[in-house]
Formats: sequence, C-alpha cells, structure tokens
Amino acid sequence: MNNAVPTRVYIPVTLPMLTELVGDGYLQPRAGTAFAVTPTLRESYTEGDDEELAEVAIREAALASLRLLSVEPPDGPPLRRAVLVADVPGEVVTLRPDLDDAVVRVSGRVGMDQVVAAYVDNPAAEPALRAAVEVIDSADLGDEDAELTVGDAQDHDLAWYAAQELPFLLELL
Repeated sequence: MNNAVPTRVYIPVTLPMLTELVGDGYLQPRAGTAFAVTPTLRESYTEGDDEELAEVAIREAALASLRLLSVEPPDGPPLRRAVLVADVPGEVVTLRPDLDDAVVRVSGRVGMDQVVAAYVDNPAAEPALRAAVEVIDSADLGDEDAELTVGDAQDHDLAWYAAQELPFLLELL
C-alpha cells in the first residue's frame, strides 16, 4: 500500500445497498468504487483543507450514487442518493489514476463496524433525482440541458446520519 492513500473512503450506495449493509453486516462496493481525499485530489486544488477536500470527494460519491440509481428498478424503494463514510484498512485501498482525482478502489467487503456515517438525500430531493436519473447518460455525453438537470439534483444537500442510526432511517423509509 502507498502510505499516501487515505483510509477514510466515501462509498456511493443506494437504499437497497444500505439495507444489505444493515441486514448482512457488510457490503461490497460496486466494482470496488469509492472516493477519497487522494494526493491527486490535493494537487488539483490550490486551496482547501482536509474538510473541504472531503466535501469534494463526498460530492463525487453522491454523483456516482445518482448513476447507481439510474439502473435501479423504477418501482423500487424511494430514490435517494446515499454515501457511506467508512474507515478501511489502507492496504485494501488503491488509487485509480485512470479515473477522476478522488476515485479509489476498495478490495473486499466493507463491514458495518467500519462505517462511520452515511449521507442520504431528504425526500424533497426525489423529483430532482427522478429527472436527473432520466438524463444522466446524456449529461455524461455533454448535453448541456441534461447537465443542468443533473446539477439541480446535485444542489440538494445530503443529510448526515451516524452509523447506528441507519437501521432506524431505513425503517422510516
């Protein structure tokens, strides 16, 4: 492991993935994808402390969660972007220089005991999320109207929940 690789990661998830985590006690990040404050991310910002850079990584993970929502069944659970905050052993985290600055790969499963918190959309975000899910592929291909629609969804703040609150959050949804 490269010692510069952080161990705090931000994992894009969906509500069904959160349900799996709470029920099974662990989850496997899709394709091992997570986000972190990497050395490359630090270099790409001339200013910003660790907290501000973590916000960038969380925002990227929230966008990845939106992409995950685009492949969820339309009649499934409520649409909510979600990002898990987890502290994982450094040796299971590798940089992904072929992707964006904050992307890392987590090998193996992430246990509930490694989860620090989760960020989850409030119900008010659902209309914007529905619209964004419909056009995210077009946004990725550079359609300006689609990018604005995705931006509208990204403008919704995520609510913070401690790890021990996740079972209750899922029960209320």
